Amino acid sequence: MYFLGVDIGSSSIKLSVFNAEIGLEIKAITVPDFETPILSPQSGWAEQDPNLWWQYIKDGILKLKHQEGIDISKIQGIGIGYQMHGLVLVDENLEPVRSSIIWCDGRAAEIGRQWYQTIGVDACQSQILGSPGNFTASKLKWVQENQPEIFEKAAYMMLPGDFIAAKFTGVAQTSTSGLSEAALWNFKEGGLANDILNGMGLSEKLIPEVVPTFGHQGTIDSKIASELGLDTQVKVTYRAGDQPNNALSLQVLNPGEVGANAGTSAVIYSVTDQDAFDKNNRVNTFLHVNNTKEHKRNGVLLCINGSGILYQWLRKLMSVGATAPIPYDLLNDLATKAPLGSEGLRFYPFGNGVERIFDNKEVNSGIEFLNFNIHQPEHVVRAACEGIVFAMNYGFDVMKSIGASGSAVKASYANLFLSPLFREIFVNTTNTVLNLYETSGADGAARGAAYGWGYYNSLKEAFGNIKLMEELEPNRNLVNQYQDVYQHWKEQIKIQD
Repeated sequence: MYFLGVDIGSSSIKLSVFNAEIGLEIKAITVPDFETPILSPQSGWAEQDPNLWWQYIKDGILKLKHQEGIDISKIQGIGIGYQMHGLVLVDENLEPVRSSIIWCDGRAAEIGRQWYQTIGVDACQSQILGSPGNFTASKLKWVQENQPEIFEKAAYMMLPGDFIAAKFTGVAQTSTSGLSEAALWNFKEGGLANDILNGMGLSEKLIPEVVPTFGHQGTIDSKIASELGLDTQVKVTYRAGDQPNNALSLQVLNPGEVGANAGTSAVIYSVTDQDAFDKNNRVNTFLHVNNTKEHKRNGVLLCINGSGILYQWLRKLMSVGATAPIPYDLLNDLATKAPLGSEGLRFYPFGNGVERIFDNKEVNSGIEFLNFNIHQPEHVVRAACEGIVFAMNYGFDVMKSIGASGSAVKASYANLFLSPLFREIFVNTTNTVLNLYETSGADGAARGAAYGWGYYNSLKEAFGNIKLMEELEPNRNLVNQYQDVYQHWKEQIKIQD
């Protein structure tokens, strides 16, 4: 029996086929062969066409069938991980009425600030554990205020994963965890945050059916099953935002467990059994995938928008004039030629939309203390890696201050964590043990689907054989050195504790 995992990123979509009978991923692919385009009609805006996601997913399933030789008729359940906080507005036929406003779009940040004050700081903090910020509810309000003719066409608001689930099943739904990432979950009452929704002048009619994160959420539409060659009884059995899903993939499920990711953005995600939140909204709290009435599980999330995208930018810059982009391995090797601290060069990785640790302000990136007689390309690359980790560590310090942290961090052996130097910087700056696993968001979504379908009795059983690739421990001498450089970096951007 097979299960399909879908991981909808802003750069690409990954598909994983998991054979539950042997407990192993049997195939993983990425579609399309090029990066998914991001539309930017104005500075600070970021949109994508939801129907492109759907087309790429269909293309990927057919590729699994025709090119990879996978018997997709054995697939019985589908799990979906997706880029968080995006807004997809659809009509009654589940067709988008506009492009999706995705996670790194900053246009709604000011609206979020306004309604945070209008509804009341205390009211927002007690219900949604923070501000509407730049999350989905604020994006919905932006459309209502600025594109009323489009807003009137909308029957439902959805998150990106909800839209894809609806294309599979023909049913409009969202999830409890999805509502929390939209800033529309009342943590105090355990339901829709009506006071926030009504306070912003938004109708409850826009909220589709709410389903649990795991379970039989819908059966595939017969026409879609026929088009793709899937069994007509395939069910969507799991959905979650990409960062909670990555945590699931790493089995970060209990209080004190911490996961990290350094893909397009850089993330630290810690699980707590408390309604912990930062009063300054520098980190954010959402329902975790395994939250239940009996066992509270929240995920506290630190997100730095510029991580892999910064590394990608450096790669493009250093590939000018080359017949092909230079390999990332070459960047990794180049960075090792510069000393710890990059000879005083400082890189600030804030160039991909509004940053939460700066109260959703667009602060942009920057390089400081550049000396043309000293600094070479290797210093720039190393300073970028140090800057990414230093920004992550600042957020980690905030998380510790509200009781959401741990002494060990789990991460996938992927993206920037493939770099030995990046791992060294991370372990010794955060002063934590780092455990690297062979897993992915798509694999996690597939295993989550198997659990949601009922093939496994527990998440531990579903994820029992994920492989530990490497464990790294801090070096006391390096910890002291990196802390010195980190403190100087923090002082320069004038972050106040």
